[in-house]
Amino acid sequence: MAFEKVALLGTGLMGFPMARNLAQAGVPVTVWNRTQAKADPLAAHGAKVVGKPSDAVTDADVIITMMSDGPTVLAMIRDVSWALGAGALWIDMSSTKPGEAREARALLEAEGVAFVDAPVSGGTKGAEAATLAIMAGGEAADVERAAPVLGAMGRPVHVGPTGSGQLSKLCNQTIVAVTIGAVAEAMLLAEKGGADPAALRAALKGGFADSVILQQHGERMTTGNFEPGGLSKFQLKDLDNVLGEAESVGLSLPMTEGVRDRFAHFVDHMDGADRDHSGLYLELKARQEGGA
Repeated sequence: MAFEKVALLGTGLMGFPMARNLAQAGVPVTVWNRTQAKADPLAAHGAKVVGKPSDAVTDADVIITMMSDGPTVLAMIRDVSWALGAGALWIDMSSTKPGEAREARALLEAEGVAFVDAPVSGGTKGAEAATLAIMAGGEAADVERAAPVLGAMGRPVHVGPTGSGQLSKLCNQTIVAVTIGAVAEAMLLAEKGGADPAALRAALKGGFADSVILQQHGERMTTGNFEPGGLSKFQLKDLDNVLGEAESVGLSLPMTEGVRDRFAHFVDHMDGADRDHSGLYLELKARQEGGA
């Protein structure tokens, strides 16, 4: 398959393995990262590394952004809009707000550039294995055009018009956060009650309570491994976006509100910002000891 030329902006925890998978799939990919040293190793996998984002997007058919938040993405679009070629396609795979996705589309339409919002789920393991769940919002023809490139990183599904990808990601993050909270309580109950948490996870495997979060994050919780795959500060940002979107359509989400407040405490008062979001288990333990 002949792929279009791709520029990927942002090679952090998720962007790096995504760019590597693109290059290894034969996609001609140019990468940029604010700290270039984090992008340099991608050259060994066949990617071209450049020092300026405008150099990356010049002559690119497809631009992918994997950045921290919506304002950063919008600022990048404004910074490099002069270097974009008419007819290009911009795919934002960051986690932002649905309204920010629609704003991005408006900015790019003025430059003759199409837009797809395509946030992902699956964490660093999914990024490394090219098995990401990819929620794509936009025009059907644009999503179809994006599909070969997205398919090198995971499983894209068209979920609706512009902004629908980000809305779907917010729904995903609601489920993830609440499930992390439930798994943390189950793991701590098992441990304190005298059951083997690892045996419990094995017993529940394949049952109605089983999930990736139970198996992966349940193990993290009981082994104390909170090196980041998904950062807690980004989980908190996503939950704030969930609640903002819910408020805009007149909804109250009590479970999400409760777990959001716990993540806020973990991030703001327990140095949890750069720990994995499974670290909510630490907030739960501290709560038992009167420290949260």
